[in-house]
Amino acid sequence: MFIIRRINEKDRNIVTRLIAESWGSPVIVSRGKVHDVSSLPGFIAESDGKITGLITYNIHCNECEITSLDSFAENCGIGSRLIEEVIRVAKENNCCRVWLITTNDNTRAIRFYQKRGFTMAAIHINAIEESRKIKPQIPLLGFDDIPILHEIEFEKIL
Repeated sequence: MFIIRRINEKDRNIVTRLIAESWGSPVIVSRGKVHDVSSLPGFIAESDGKITGLITYNIHCNECEITSLDSFAENCGIGSRLIEEVIRVAKENNCCRVWLITTNDNTRAIRFYQKRGFTMAAIHINAIEESRKIKPQIPLLGFDDIPILHEIEFEKIL
């Protein structure tokens, strides 16, 4: 069992460290925009005082971008519940959509988001070339040794 709670200031160091471990640095790049997760709002999934998942997001104008999602205990519903919390916040803030970027190699994420009602809104061909100029830690090869080349934009219209 786990609980979901907002990230608070006391969590910032651990959240930054966990994202750096998962993503190569505390900086996330999507659509050429740099997100420093150390200052973004988000939620933590916690079980017995241990972080089992986290999500960060950025609301700009009337859109909410999920900037990172990590589940450290997969297939337990953690990612789904974290997304539900962000969708709830997006609705409270009158956002018209929730969107996110994943890369072409991340076939598990592609399946995960589609199962949760997100649709592919765009494929940004070779966008990772530009992202690597900002964040050189992005590897050339991803899951299953698939070259990381493209950004896939998913959205859920609210």
